[in-house]
Order: sequence, then structure tokens, then C-alpha cells
Amino acid sequence: MKRAYNFSAGPAMLPNEVMERARDEFLDFRDTGMSVMEISHRSKEFIAVAEQAEADLRELLAIPDNYKVLFLQGGASLQYSMSALNLLKGGKKADFFRTGAWSDKAIKEVAHLCEVNIVADGKASSYTDIPAREDWKFSDDAAFVHFCPNETIHGVEFQQPPETPVGKDGKRKPLVADMSSCILSRPIDVSKYDVIYAGAQKNIGPSGLTVVIVRDDHLDNLPDNLPRMLSYRAHADGDSMFNTPPTYPWYLAGLVFDWLKQQGGVEAIEKVNIRKAEKLYAAIDASDFYTNPVAPAVRSRMNLPFTLKDPELDAVFLKEAEQAGLTSLKGHRSVGGMRASIYNAMPEAGVDALIAFMQEFEKSHG
Repeated sequence: MKRAYNFSAGPAMLPNEVMERARDEFLDFRDTGMSVMEISHRSKEFIAVAEQAEADLRELLAIPDNYKVLFLQGGASLQYSMSALNLLKGGKKADFFRTGAWSDKAIKEVAHLCEVNIVADGKASSYTDIPAREDWKFSDDAAFVHFCPNETIHGVEFQQPPETPVGKDGKRKPLVADMSSCILSRPIDVSKYDVIYAGAQKNIGPSGLTVVIVRDDHLDNLPDNLPRMLSYRAHADGDSMFNTPPTYPWYLAGLVFDWLKQQGGVEAIEKVNIRKAEKLYAAIDASDFYTNPVAPAVRSRMNLPFTLKDPELDAVFLKEAEQAGLTSLKGHRSVGGMRASIYNAMPEAGVDALIAFMQEFEKSHG
């Protein structure tokens, strides 16, 4: 069986062990004689899957009891507006960090719902850096603050979450985070966030599932005209089954959570992720043939963009890399060059293979 090292930014590779377990259970899930995708989401068999997945995620991220965990549809793109609709609560403004393509997309979506204040704008640096803390400009009347901890396209990552200002009520402004491409890659203090959301197709499982972690006090005082499908309260009250959920992606996410626990949890996988990223950045920085444009202090551990000295060689690089079993290295169309996404499921051997290929390619074409 051929398995490539898939450096796609998403949908991304899944651990082999997860794929093999899903294969073995595909036709006959736990002696039901049916696939898990065929059984009712309200059956006792699937309820057990759902409850175990939530329990494992809570354990992995040490999620406090006063937070709800939701397994939804619609991707992070729906959460741009859904999180705003649930947190505005009559407010007219929201604070946003613009540090890359995905936070920019979120801003454009939320601008339909309220005024958006840009706290910090990385656009001037072509999203290769995050503006310094002393240049951040929060607004006094924002209902919440939104940021994207890791920008998948540009390879920029916050190493710590921003501390939000204190509002007129004496409380810190709610913090919302789009963690689609960094969730479960390192430990986080969930209590510092009010809403965390993440599309599954990078570090959680296949596309079609979105995980939302929301502090339960934000489930109250929602607008009367808020459609129930867009209400965190409705989904929390229905245990993420207000409508038929994406059962197979939810099941696969549970397998990934179990796999991650077997690796030693988030603390252990972070050490692997640090090694992988440091190796690849070191190989790029040691070469005049490859360049990473991102400021070192904000370089992503998950998504590493790089360019070749001669852009005319891009197509040759991609073709030879694919022949070597290294796939999906083409950079996003808005940025160009290359991008290696090295999420949790990318083994260290895959990064070693990429580095060896890059070094040989440089010898042949440099």
C-alpha cells in the first residue's frame, strides 16, 4: 500500500493508525452489522461515540466544566458570523486582529453585522509579522475581541493569546479564537478564551465537522430573532444534535482524540511539533536557495511557507517532490511558492524526508 507524506493545509493527512482502525470498523461497527455512518445519531451506539469523543477532547485540552463543547457543521467560515451573532448581545462593534487571509475573511463577514475595529493590522508587512503590542488599538465599546492564533496561508502564529482590555462592566472583553489550524498542537489555557472554534480538517479529522468550545454564560441573553440553527444555546441544549450532525467525521474525530491520548497527549505532541518545525526552519535558514518570509518570533509550527531562489523552478520542485512521495507542497495561490503543513499527524520522518529532498534538489538545481 502506498501512503504519501501529505503536506496539505487541509483537508490534511490523518494518522495511519486512525485510518486503519476506521477501515477495520467500516462495515461492521462494534457488532452492529452496520457502518457507523449508517446508524442513527440517536442510537445508543452513536451516543457512546459522541460522549467518548467529548470526554477525550475535554481531557486533552483540560476544558473547564463551565464550557460547552459543540460538534457542528459549517466550518470556521460559518463561525465568523455565528460567534458574532451569539456574542454581540446588542453591541454595535467588535475588535479584530488582522494578521492574515483568514482573519481578513472573518472581518469581511462580521462587517455585515456590526462595525469592525482593527486592533492590529499585519497587511503592511504582507502578513509576515504581527504588529507590536504597543501599537494595538482596542476600542472602548467592542462587544468582543477576535483573533486567529495561527494563519494557515501566511504561516504567522501568536505564541500567546492577546490580553483583552477591561470593559465598562469591569470585566475583560470576551476573546474569540479561530484555532482551525493549531488546535491540539500545544497546550492552551481554555479559561482565557470565551469561544474557541476550529474546522476539523487539519488537526482533528476530516472536513465537514467544526468543534466549538464556548463558556456557558454566553449561552444566555441571546437575541430573540436569532435563528436556532445559529444559536449556541440551541446546539448545547440538544447535545450537538439539534439537527442530524456529521456523524462519520465526529466518529473519526473521536479516533483522532484517542490516538492523541496514546501519543501522550497535547503536551507530548507539542514536543514533536517543536522538533519538526525547528528542523525545517533550520534547513531553510541555512540555505541561500530557500527563504521563509515570516519574522522568526511569530513563525508558525503548523504551516511553513517558503520560496525558491528561482521561481521558475517551482513547477520542477513540485513535480519531483511528488515523485518522491511528498505531496501538496504548492503554496496558496495568493502567496505562491511552497508551503509545508506539518500538523500532528505528519510524522517526524515525513519532515526528515522533505528536508533530505530539499537538500538534494538544491544540489541538483542550485
